[in-house]
Amino acid sequence: MSLDTATRERIEQQVNSARIVLYMKGSPRQPMCGFSAKTAGILDSLLDDYVTVDVLQDEAIREGIKEYGQWPTIPQLYIDGELVGGCDIVTGMFNSGELHELLGVAKPDRTPPEISITPKAADKIREAMAGHPGIGLHLQIGPDFQAQFQLAPAGGDEIATESGGITVLFDVASAQRARGASIDWVETMQGEGLSIDLPEAPKPVPQISVTELKERLDAGGLTLVDVRSDDERTKASIAGAKAMNADVMAELEALPKDTPMAFICHTGGRSQVAAEHFRRQGFTQVANVAGGIDAWSKEIDPSVPVY
Repeated sequence: MSLDTATRERIEQQVNSARIVLYMKGSPRQPMCGFSAKTAGILDSLLDDYVTVDVLQDEAIREGIKEYGQWPTIPQLYIDGELVGGCDIVTGMFNSGELHELLGVAKPDRTPPEISITPKAADKIREAMAGHPGIGLHLQIGPDFQAQFQLAPAGGDEIATESGGITVLFDVASAQRARGASIDWVETMQGEGLSIDLPEAPKPVPQISVTELKERLDAGGLTLVDVRSDDERTKASIAGAKAMNADVMAELEALPKDTPMAFICHTGGRSQVAAEHFRRQGFTQVANVAGGIDAWSKEIDPSVPVY
């Protein structure tokens, strides 16, 4: 594929519009792929501001940026007009401290976290690792404090800590979030597996029912934010709800941190992500509507269509 002149000029303008430019799928607040989310999360941990380009909004840019930088995948990070690389390279540079140096920020704290692994969990981990020489136990903890274990070879820049005879490998950000973590093996009605308690994790956004939502809307003073797409809101909506877009996002972020807000989507998943974003921004009275507008239609207002 050859890159036409008009698209090349647009990309050059974007790349040179700011010192740090990230081409990604979606936005840092609503990433549309795991690699984009991880890369944006790394930048969020280091920078207050940077420019992003959502390649899903423009097919010419989506394909053109691959040709422009001779890099086949998204995301792509540019610093000072130069391509740094994609998710794996950015992650490696972050763990080694090279990215910090390139961005001119303080190098990361590489102090190994103190964790505890119960004997039962340690035995299960050893069983899983048996017969797989050269692999290590990696624990990744995302910005939302969701934890994921993985058996894979060590990359060399991880932070290692030990408990119960088990060595656990962390990336730099995960190591900080893992301080004081307790890992156990649990058996529940849903099955058995590793569980992890993270003292550093903030309290999750509370859930409110649609009944409580109606009571609070009737009482006044609650800002309801609908994070669904325009097409979905056309099918079903609640009067007075703010439709989330870039302008509304900026408007909400400028509000006092104690502003009562509730977030709603179709069934409660996307709105939870949005509510967690505002909680991380320091807002103290945010809630997620459990069941979303689907529950509102069925339990509160049957005139609102179910879709």
